[in-house]
Amino acid sequence: MNPDADEPRIVRVTRDVAASAETLFSLIADPAQQPRWDGNDNLARADEGQRVTAVGDVFRMHLTNGGVRDNHVVEFEENRRIAWRPADSGKQPPGHLWRWELEPLGESRTRVTHTYDWTQLDDPTRLERARSTTEDNLLASVNNLAAAAEGN
Repeated sequence: MNPDADEPRIVRVTRDVAASAETLFSLIADPAQQPRWDGNDNLARADEGQRVTAVGDVFRMHLTNGGVRDNHVVEFEENRRIAWRPADSGKQPPGHLWRWELEPLGESRTRVTHTYDWTQLDDPTRLERARSTTEDNLLASVNNLAAAAEGN
């Protein structure tokens, strides 16, 4: 039996933010904006003009370690939900997923849920990094996103 089989592989945080779902989603769905609010200090930059509009889109992100990731969008509902599976450039995703869900609570208030799900991660070289992604990392991203959105 796998000794890690019982370890939690889904990390999730939720926070209410004083900004509209549209404003928040515009920052999430535009990869060029993502380094502004990344709480993992992992994202260096993304080229302009990659705004996600549908499942099946792929956006490219340059990482702080010099790597490049192709992010395959697997869930999309404008202003409500977006999720992608990252992969090394030109390769298939190894099974982890980043998801953002937005629930409007009024005209200028939104409940934001950010999830990192590595239940299907099958690349042993990525397990240590996956395990090190905590609620604190996700909350830092949500807090940075809130600051960016509330400042707009």
